[in-house]
Amino acid sequence: MQPVGRTPLPAILLSEAAQQLICSVFERSDLFRGLPAIRTRIVAWGPDAAPVALAHSAVVLSERELLVRLAPPEVCDQAGEPTRWTIHTSSPLPASVESLRFGGREASVVPVELKTGAEPEACWIESLERGWLFLITCGVGQGWLLAVGDDAEELVRASRLVAPQITHRGAAAGRFPATPRISTPLAGDGWLACGSAAMAFDPLCGDGTAHAVREAVLACAVIGAADEGEAVDRVVAHYQARLTAGFKRHLEHCLAYYRPGTQTSGGARNWTRSVREWRHAERR
Repeated sequence: MQPVGRTPLPAILLSEAAQQLICSVFERSDLFRGLPAIRTRIVAWGPDAAPVALAHSAVVLSERELLVRLAPPEVCDQAGEPTRWTIHTSSPLPASVESLRFGGREASVVPVELKTGAEPEACWIESLERGWLFLITCGVGQGWLLAVGDDAEELVRASRLVAPQITHRGAAAGRFPATPRISTPLAGDGWLACGSAAMAFDPLCGDGTAHAVREAVLACAVIGAADEGEAVDRVVAHYQARLTAGFKRHLEHCLAYYRPGTQTSGGARNWTRSVREWRHAERR
């Protein structure tokens, strides 16, 4: 096992279903005990949409804290049994791999202070003309703001729902791509791509952490089958097909959200083009 060079995410929102999956895989019922909870989702999605409050069930933690809870550093650093398989969880991938990205939006993550009286167990989602905002609390008076599309300052200036919850914004932790991405191929003789090396989900409607766990479980099954004598090309093709199907569902899911939520025609065209590009890529 080798460490990855990717910067950990400062905040991850884990749904109840994701928590149950991870607890089941790691056989730990206490993994997410004591974390800040999100019990309400307040959404204003679409031109001139009125805010709607919905029940929610999730917890918030940083990627670094998640990794510590899953396995202490001293466990991660221990060498495992030698294997002829390599599982790539970050770049670099084999030279033959191509990265397909659908859309061109970027995002920034900004630490914020919330106004006195702001709901301590809520998140807010708001679509705007040039992007969208996602504000999530991570304790009393503290939160993280995800700004997708335009600059965070410009989006907050146009906001009717999210901006009133914030009293102070810190410095943005840089900008990063916030569009679906998939590697092709996802596997080969002796190697598999998993997690962020395999694909990235749009932050609006992707549960990337849970999907990465499912990929890891499938990767273990594929390697086990190959080691027991199954044809490598057959198990690799199965892995590729399963991950590809999950990514296609994600694209369609995103399209269903962005069509009604887009306040300019460009957003809807972006997603229609993305799905069309994906279908074309499959036929190559």
